[in-house]
Amino acid sequence: MKKVFVKSYGCQMNVYDAERMADALAAKGYVEARTAEDADLVILNTCHIREKAAEKVYSELGRLREMKKERATEGRQTQVVVAGCVAQAEGGEIVRRAPVVDLVVGPQSYHRLPELLAEASARPGFVDTEFPAEDKFDHLPAPAREKIRARGVSAFLTVQEGCDKFCTFCVVPYTRGAEVSRPVAKILAEAERLAGAGVREITVIGQNVNAYHGEGPDGRDWTLGMLLERLAEVPGLARLRYTTSHPRDMDETLIAAHRDLPALMPYLHLPVQAGSDAILAAMNRRHTGDEYRRIIDAVRKARPDIALSSDFIVGFPGESDADFEATMRLVADIGFASAYSFKYSPRPGTPAAEMEGQVPEPVKAERLARLQAALDEDRRAFNAATVGRTVDVLIERPGRHAGQLAGKSPYLQAVQLETEGLTVGDIVPVEIVGAAPNSLFGRLAAGPPEERASAA
Repeated sequence: MKKVFVKSYGCQMNVYDAERMADALAAKGYVEARTAEDADLVILNTCHIREKAAEKVYSELGRLREMKKERATEGRQTQVVVAGCVAQAEGGEIVRRAPVVDLVVGPQSYHRLPELLAEASARPGFVDTEFPAEDKFDHLPAPAREKIRARGVSAFLTVQEGCDKFCTFCVVPYTRGAEVSRPVAKILAEAERLAGAGVREITVIGQNVNAYHGEGPDGRDWTLGMLLERLAEVPGLARLRYTTSHPRDMDETLIAAHRDLPALMPYLHLPVQAGSDAILAAMNRRHTGDEYRRIIDAVRKARPDIALSSDFIVGFPGESDADFEATMRLVADIGFASAYSFKYSPRPGTPAAEMEGQVPEPVKAERLARLQAALDEDRRAFNAATVGRTVDVLIERPGRHAGQLAGKSPYLQAVQLETEGLTVGDIVPVEIVGAAPNSLFGRLAAGPPEERASAA
């Protein structure tokens, strides 16, 4: 029996892709291993968004080189594959820097893994980073019901790939290609399979998911809002989420979905990246800080209790002290329940990497510390405001301690509770009695959860 271990870096798209790689290989007799040391095939499913993410891959390849050499002395063969966005961006450079790699495969070709592995067995260091004409989703086998169950009651479902926005700091348009949306019928079929196997919550994902424009059953292009409305009708599905979005694609149908669909959770991750109009223009974001604020106002009007999340980059080329203060004002104006923030790192091949005015590292570090302190204060305040409320919690797994269960609130907060008589997949009203930096603590409530109460 052959074993495969897939290690994913970066975004939710890679988590989904890793599962589908395992599904493609299962049809050829591979079972999933818990560790690289226990596997005959090791796949690094990579992310190229930030410099450190790419360097982590090369560091891991160094460790795998030693493991592969040691196993060879025992007469055991090991294949090493680099997949994903680093593979797409760097191609043959990976094999040059890390000869331990047997196969390099881009994110659009992993449906061909079995035949590519056979090719790599005869030609170690084989590289396939072409963008194939066929749709990979049409060629991927559906996972077995037992495998879906084993993965949990929450699942990702890719509905859109690629990006046409060409932000000047981002490699995604080059590594994932142009925006492509899957047809509604195929998405529904996958959602129904997931729900039929016990999945209660689906997060539909894409590099720019709210640019979704897949063919609907009526022959028209459907928006993401329309797709979510139809997904809400799938029997067994209780919760819907989506990520990641672009402000330019927050259309009226999507905002209306937040108002009209109880299944659509009150949580929105909408990256803004910066608060300065000059920096947003240099990033090619094609929206201003005030336009972002107006979008948030519209979403909050539709769903007053919505929790907001965003992405921020500090130290973008040319960012002045005044530009950074504009970002801090935007954070203060909006109040985010959570956020991801990073120092700008040049990505080879992107326009920003060649821009003048690169910000010194100490300045970037100081700005990031200030921004993260403000964001952390807002996150703690949001969590603290949940204490005393009763919210629905989806039970996802046993907790770390005996008698403890772990779940998720509508606002994507981790919730721990101690109770008996519940099973994974239950959605129950929980009174929140305490808040820690990264999770909430609750107890089973007697009554129903509060409906659309303010979390602020």
